[in-house]
Amino acid sequence: MKPASDISELPDGALCVAQPPSAVRAPSTAEGGCATWSSKLVDYYELTKPRMNFLILITTMVGFYMASRGAIDWLRLFNALLGTLLCASSAGVINQVIERNYDRLMDRTRNRPIPAGRVHPTEAFLFGAACGLAGITELLVTVNPLTAALGAFTLLSYVLIYTPLKRITSLNTVVGAIPGAIPPVMGFTAASGALSPAALSIFGILFLWQMPHFLAIAILYKRDYAAGGFKMLPVVDPHLEQTRKQILLYGLALIPMSLVPALQHTAGVVYFTAAVLLGLAFLSFGVSCAATRSREDARKLFFASIIYLPLLLAALMLDKM
Repeated sequence: MKPASDISELPDGALCVAQPPSAVRAPSTAEGGCATWSSKLVDYYELTKPRMNFLILITTMVGFYMASRGAIDWLRLFNALLGTLLCASSAGVINQVIERNYDRLMDRTRNRPIPAGRVHPTEAFLFGAACGLAGITELLVTVNPLTAALGAFTLLSYVLIYTPLKRITSLNTVVGAIPGAIPPVMGFTAASGALSPAALSIFGILFLWQMPHFLAIAILYKRDYAAGGFKMLPVVDPHLEQTRKQILLYGLALIPMSLVPALQHTAGVVYFTAAVLLGLAFLSFGVSCAATRSREDARKLFFASIIYLPLLLAALMLDKM
């Protein structure tokens, strides 16, 4: 992977995956000075944060698989994934519309389509709103009302609560982790039509996992966040005293939380063993980061986080009971 300057936050606060900043790209022009359709499509695609959405779709699919009894209903799964993708895309686009003036102040975001001037904010907002309406409608009509309600809650809480909180309090990360952990729950409800203890256990795993992941990113982008006026914990905690305590706290809490599916008999002993080993390995990177408070160890913790989660979810699916 590239150095820290090439690491970007995940759902801007929600469920996260690394997304390297775009290479510097001026608006593409055709004869007459108008942006070509191809470049416009690329910009709209970039607005949806596709790398972030990939992880969201994976966690939704895991939830659907774990809740399914017997043969997979592939059509329902497709509709659930499509609706979730549209809701997540909407949240990402509208977030960038709201934060466009702040994105211009940060190196990692100033070349996004809106602050770079390649997409007008009004166009982007209409695109994002259309994605959100289409996603909620898709879930309501083809899946079930509960999953549609969760999709609407995820979208609205991300845009209306988490996004403004980023400039008010460092607790924004905790709040943002809530919509970030809902996609696998939507997978559960899409397959079963109801919430369940198994769905809540995966919600807990995703929620706790996001905290060391986010804090590692915030350490790496501490100066950028400060320039943009975002009150991430490492910005308001210059010596990282509280930051390192939270990295350890959430890393420790993640281990017993990850064992709950086995205790619920959702998964077996293979998963239990994998969860213990993966949790201890992930925690060791958190301990190193907390001890040194260095960017290098924060980078290692970040990479450990994006390795840990797929392996844990794979073990969960393989050892489903």
